[in-house]
Amino acid sequence: MGIRLTQLTANKYHRLLRYMTEYMREQYRKDDLPLDAIDYAYIDGLNTFMQTAHNCKNNGAVNLLCCLKNFILYAIRNEWLEKNPFRYYKMKVDRTNVKVPLTKEELETLIHKPLPNDRLARIRDVFSFCCLTGLAFTDVDHLRREHITTDEDGTQWIHKPREKTAVMSRVPLLPHPIALLRKYERDETCRARGKLLPVPSNAKMNAYLKELADICGIRKRLSTHTARHTFATLILASGATLYNVAKMLGHSNTNMTRHYARILDSSIMRDMQTVAKAMDL
Repeated sequence: MGIRLTQLTANKYHRLLRYMTEYMREQYRKDDLPLDAIDYAYIDGLNTFMQTAHNCKNNGAVNLLCCLKNFILYAIRNEWLEKNPFRYYKMKVDRTNVKVPLTKEELETLIHKPLPNDRLARIRDVFSFCCLTGLAFTDVDHLRREHITTDEDGTQWIHKPREKTAVMSRVPLLPHPIALLRKYERDETCRARGKLLPVPSNAKMNAYLKELADICGIRKRLSTHTARHTFATLILASGATLYNVAKMLGHSNTNMTRHYARILDSSIMRDMQTVAKAMDL
């Protein structure tokens, strides 16, 4: 724990184990099965069980099945299994439930909107910091003073390994995130907890973000992960390369970054204008 996987990942595998145990008792009247008994029918039945008995959404069930698939591949590499039961099983992610990032105008509204209490103001500060740095919730929660560095030009950077993958993310700080860090330098709650920002639990964060969206008139479902999507989208729209955005997000390759990148009308127009100038049209 904390070396090869995070607590959140371990929790996901424990949850899968619990569902598999319940499914085997109900479907097979057994507490356990031989490894080679895992076949296409078992996987499909487990998928249905999770979505019915535990009301898992499609994407949540697929996420858990990916854990089982990872273990099956591990078993094959160790020669415990010969055939892959997932070979013909299609796990399709529902793209209609993908989180929609904020536009530049929506983010500006959120940052400057007068709020009725300090509770929401602190949530807004954490969320906007993530929107302008690309840090995931667990990374901003574990952000410490040693992760903030200053280069020879006086530019402040975040150099921090991601909690999920340990891949280093390198993000130059914009003026607003710097101002937020200074704002909470002497905050008693932050100092007592050894944190740079007043990060609540993930559940509270997401609950308060719904309230914040209503006050700001933003008709989108805000979550901690929306901020990361927002950062990637805004940076790409400003002309940054996919490679540089991958470095800032702490991705090991650009294929991972493409999940966060939306095709924007502004970037399409910019590319077409470049073509027009090159061809003198």
